[in-house]
Amino acid sequence: MLPTELLMFRVKAGVVAPRRLKPTTANLQLAETLIATFEGNIGKKRSELNEDLRTLEGGRADFKVLRGLAHLLTQQCEFEHASNVEPYLIREKVFDLAQAGPPSRKRTEQVLEQAGKALELPPAELSASLYADLPDQQSLVTFDPLTPQDLIQRFDLAQAQGLLYRAYSLIITVRRNEPARYKQILKYAKLFGLMLTAEGDAKLGFTLTMDGPTSVFGSTTRYGLALAKFLPALLHVTKWDLTATLKPRRDLAWVDPNDEEWTFEVTSEDGYVTHYKAPEDHDSALESGFAERFAKLDTPWTLEREVDLIAVPGGVILPDFRLEHADGRSVLVEIVGYWRPDYLRKKFSSLRQSGREDVIVCVSERLNLDKAGVNIADFGERIVWFKGILNPKDVLSRAEQISVPAV
Repeated sequence: MLPTELLMFRVKAGVVAPRRLKPTTANLQLAETLIATFEGNIGKKRSELNEDLRTLEGGRADFKVLRGLAHLLTQQCEFEHASNVEPYLIREKVFDLAQAGPPSRKRTEQVLEQAGKALELPPAELSASLYADLPDQQSLVTFDPLTPQDLIQRFDLAQAQGLLYRAYSLIITVRRNEPARYKQILKYAKLFGLMLTAEGDAKLGFTLTMDGPTSVFGSTTRYGLALAKFLPALLHVTKWDLTATLKPRRDLAWVDPNDEEWTFEVTSEDGYVTHYKAPEDHDSALESGFAERFAKLDTPWTLEREVDLIAVPGGVILPDFRLEHADGRSVLVEIVGYWRPDYLRKKFSSLRQSGREDVIVCVSERLNLDKAGVNIADFGERIVWFKGILNPKDVLSRAEQISVPAV
């Protein structure tokens, strides 16, 4: 992402829009030049790289664009100090020896010589390594380059992410997708510690609400950073709209002092590109095997992957599949395979708290539910037991039993 000072945006009538770069010849050439500059500095000190970047920046009106692109490329780098001995150990030895007498040029030479002997380093190498761990003295050892097009796309996304630093309300409307990718949303919401509530249904879509940093934690940016990191995950969902309410920046002279809040809106149609890895179609061999066997059946039922978000106290659950009949009937399918006791307790507790009677729960006979302290008596005929594999015919038979005609 980008630091606040490199964010570029405009505000009109309280609606904020981030700066975006068009893939023009000039912008692509700038990106290509920057990438080549980083590649040419592999093995050199960071201070030399920074000097080359300052040279490129000289006299440019779009210096913030250059700095933003360079900042993103820096995140593709690995810097290390070149010393064979940790610099902090060298400093400890030098400073300890220096206490023995008053400072002088001759005394400095003696101290470096003594420290070099103690650490088995030549004086010249010891002197060069004394502060080798400082950022500008570190060497660029690896660089994973982006293409010019990828760099421009990463810049656009980073500008949009930066607006979420100051968000205190974020609402996402996600519509029915194939594949849904809802699990990606829940995975990253949990990973980044975001609080999420869901309303709606699979037919019309879901509204996801996330609290931002100023509404819950006061004027901090930690939660805003989490919201910003979440945005690339949302891009894996194919149909969505996002509306964020932001706290205006008061450190900018051009900001209208009468603005009490800003609105930032972005949709799946805006062309942002994620750099997060796409999720797997299935989380386990059980689920993928079930889907493969189902696809070979001749049935009026269709199988969809993770298209329902069900609100439960303190969170959201996402059943593995939805079965929908040609006549409009539908049921949900949750597969419970080989998991730890604490997972089983939480899973069945969430299913029970959801209050949903249209969920078929497929449970492996290899699970010791009694040992886990799980009582499934109240799930009744909604339980389907299986051994090694889950037979879709058994699930379809149960679906015919518990499904109700569409209204």
